[in-house]
Amino acid sequence: MNTRQAKLLSAIIDQFIQTAEPVGSLNLLSSPEFQVSGATLRNEMRLLCQEGFLEQPHVSAGRIPTAKGYQLYVREYIQPNKEVQKVQKNFNRLKEAYVRRKDQEKIYEAVTLLSHMIPNVAFATVPHKDMVYYVGLANTLRQPEFVQSPSMATGVVEMLESGLSQLLDGAELDDEVRTYIGEENLLPQIHSCSMLVTRYDLRGSHGAIGILGPMRMDYAYNTAALDLIRDFLKTT
Repeated sequence: MNTRQAKLLSAIIDQFIQTAEPVGSLNLLSSPEFQVSGATLRNEMRLLCQEGFLEQPHVSAGRIPTAKGYQLYVREYIQPNKEVQKVQKNFNRLKEAYVRRKDQEKIYEAVTLLSHMIPNVAFATVPHKDMVYYVGLANTLRQPEFVQSPSMATGVVEMLESGLSQLLDGAELDDEVRTYIGEENLLPQIHSCSMLVTRYDLRGSHGAIGILGPMRMDYAYNTAALDLIRDFLKTT
């Protein structure tokens, strides 16, 4: 096989991989690699067919590679180094999306774990998203304070569904567990509640994780539970 035939075979296979359509001489004449006539290209393509590297599905169609053509192409002509940048870019994009999804899953797992440890609402903000995961609302609303005051329960639900993310964005958080009790809370809907919150770090991102419940909560236990969950996220 001469150099032009090798280039022609590679060009046909490259184009067929992209389009899944038979490749004709007209498709190739616009390439600067083939400064020859259409008749010359068609003759070379006919020779490649005779040698078993290409085939013509029907008379009026272009050519497609055979298994023998692919075998030679892979063995002799592919250049993986030329694709490294494109592959790396695609890999980085997919990896970033994968890591973010896994981080979100880990945050949800941490909130769920915390909710099983306490009779209150466990919550956490999600990095790169204006949203909050929260678990344990049903158990919290069964407590006497909320049963006796439906408006108090409604305020908590509204805050969880629409206001908590903005509230936590404005809070100054660090590795200490901060406690907001009664009127110390940042929103009027939860002035009859208490909130414990701290910052978590996860693979270079950070957010807020905390506990919300009635003022009649076990502060020492909840603080210890938050410390453990924050450390759990930090070490994953």
